Formats: sequence, structure tokens, C-alpha cells
Amino acid sequence: MFSLTMLGSGSAGNSALVATEHCKILVDGGLSALCRKFHVPIYCNALTAEAIRSDGLFEQVAAATNWRIFRTGSEFSICDMTVQTFPVPHDAVDPLGFAFHAGSGGLGFITDLGYPTKMVIERLREVQTLVIETNHDEKLLQNDTHRPWPVKQRIQSRHGHLSNAAAAGVIEELLSGKIERVVLGHLSRDCNTPELAVTAVRGSLAKHGKIDLEIHIASQSKISARFRIGETNSGPFQPTFENAFFQVIPA
Repeated sequence: MFSLTMLGSGSAGNSALVATEHCKILVDGGLSALCRKFHVPIYCNALTAEAIRSDGLFEQVAAATNWRIFRTGSEFSICDMTVQTFPVPHDAVDPLGFAFHAGSGGLGFITDLGYPTKMVIERLREVQTLVIETNHDEKLLQNDTHRPWPVKQRIQSRHGHLSNAAAAGVIEELLSGKIERVVLGHLSRDCNTPELAVTAVRGSLAKHGKIDLEIHIASQSKISARFRIGETNSGPFQPTFENAFFQVIPA
């Protein structure tokens, strides 16, 4: 079985477990804790690795010798799972979105981006389940008294975060594909609510007659149910030739 479990998603960060019978991938979280206890491979692009290794807050991660460096935009396999990477517009170091494929299932993962590029939409057309940020409600953000105007501008910029309405627009563009379920994540603690996010997406879907599409909210503090994405072959699989594909950088 190919499955997704949201471990947490919100203003404080995102973390998800993507799993098959042969493979478990932790997306976006827990690096330092894992590196202290386990010798797990760390998959990222070169600029992200450089940023982590140069940050004094991540000494345990920087000292790891099990990096797997891939090129932004590349596609590779980890056990029985195929991973497609693609660039997304966001004010971070070489940020990425992901599409995971295993057996009959496809999962898209975009939790930090300012707007959907054509490449983002194309990479997500084959996924049945999509994790997408609904970061803020536009009115709540505008009326927020704790954020200075430059911060609000950054959040709303093309390298900021998706609003509820913008995320609904992305989902609309994918309705001609295989989309069956959306998990709304990365909600702002101060400038959004689960009710506003769901209402925006549900209203958009209703206009297109797609009232049967599943909508779920990822919580910052609660682990989600395990979402079944598709079936996989429980038999033998072709192993990944990591030494041939990935660049392993020295500690």
C-alpha cells in the first residue's frame, strides 16, 4: 500500500510520512533528531545542503556523511517509489515541490510557494492526492495588527505563500487530471482558520460541480489519519543505484 500520514502542518512547519511496504520517506522535518539517533539518508538539492551545512544551528545534520544530493528538477527512485522534483517560487534557498509515484498512486506535495507555475501544474496532473498550502485568508492578513506591512507584502508576493483563494485556483486547474483528494496545510495560526480554508476550496469546487472531491485539513498539533493513495506490488523490486545517481558530499 502507498500511503500518506501528516505528522504536523502549520505556521511552525510541516512534516509528513510517505510510505510503501518497502520505503518510508519523511518529508520536511526531524532532521537533527534523526541524525543524532539514526544514520538515515538525507535527500536534498545542492543549495539546500549548502545552506544547512553553513547554519550553525544544524551541526548534527551538517556533520552527517549520508547526504544524497540530487539536481533540482530531476526524477529518481527510492526503493519502490519514484520521486519527481520541481522548482517552486518561494523566498528560500532553491525550494522544491514533489510528486511521489508508487504502483497505481500519485501524491503531490507543495507547502511553500507564492504562485503555481506552468511546471508545477504539469507535474501535479497525474496525482490523486495533493498536499497544498492554504496559508492565509486575505482579509485576515490585511487586518492583522501584529505583522508589519513589509511582512504582509512578502507573504502575498509571488515568492510568498498561497492564500485560500489562490490554493483553490490551483486545485481548479487540476480538476481535468486525476485529483481525488486534497489535504490543506501550512495554515497560518493568526491569519487563517480551518473553516475559512475549507469554505474557500469547497466553494470553488462547487462552481465546477466537483462536490465529491475529498477535502482534509492538516493540523499543526495532531497526526492525521493514514491516507491510502494507491496499491503497490508487495513483491521484490529493483533497488536504487544511489552511488550512480546521487552526489555524496563529504562531511
